[in-house]
Amino acid sequence: MSGKEISQVGKGKVVVYIVIRVLVVAVMIAQIFNHNWDNVFTCALTLILLLLPSFLSSKLHIVLPNTLEIIIICFIFAAEILGEVKEYYVLFDRWDDMLHTLNGFLAAAIGFAMIDILNRHEKVAINLSPAFVALVAFCFSMTIGVLWEFFECSMDMFFGKDMQKDTWLTAFNSVALNPDGANVPVHVDVESVVVNGQTWDKYLDIGLYDTMHDLFVNFLGAVTFSVFGLIYIKNRGKGFAARFIPTLKKDKDQKEKPSKTA
Repeated sequence: MSGKEISQVGKGKVVVYIVIRVLVVAVMIAQIFNHNWDNVFTCALTLILLLLPSFLSSKLHIVLPNTLEIIIICFIFAAEILGEVKEYYVLFDRWDDMLHTLNGFLAAAIGFAMIDILNRHEKVAINLSPAFVALVAFCFSMTIGVLWEFFECSMDMFFGKDMQKDTWLTAFNSVALNPDGANVPVHVDVESVVVNGQTWDKYLDIGLYDTMHDLFVNFLGAVTFSVFGLIYIKNRGKGFAARFIPTLKKDKDQKEKPSKTA
């Protein structure tokens, strides 16, 4: 990126920060007037999460590229304010898919950065190949996705939530319904299901399809970033992929020094 392009992206990041925070505060005020304290808490949590990039920079000396930082900011707003408070998870069928895909992408970015930083650190005696670093980033992202699904399941089981959204099915296969007790699945076409006295012509799956779908789109996001990371290592800091790779602050300072003396 040229100096002019970097400056434009930096200004864009500031604008995004200001707009997002103003919107969050406005939503919080509205929720206070509505006495919806759960949503007020969500708004307060969002404001705290928006400080995460600054924390990484000041405390851990990790520099987030402007493009990646904008994506993180928008992700937090989309998940907490639009998804939870404005109920986009219910209003738009693919909203959850989009966020889980983006989560896979961002988690892979974090995993990649940790391994790449260690791989290049002078005090750490490891030298991993670019392909292996990309693989570790992918595995890290998938692990985060699985842990999130564990969290959703726990919230549903112990706190009466419905984070694992249900899926309507008109047919399914089950070993449990085999009349002979054999380990052979029986195909069942659903004709009627009675729930609380109300008859349905569908079977309601409790979370399984939603969980597997979430993990699959997380997989897509993780694969996408792993490819970006592989390209980044091979070109080491150049090209489009560099917009998504966190680095140590001293690495950025070292890159900027030659340009100042040129």
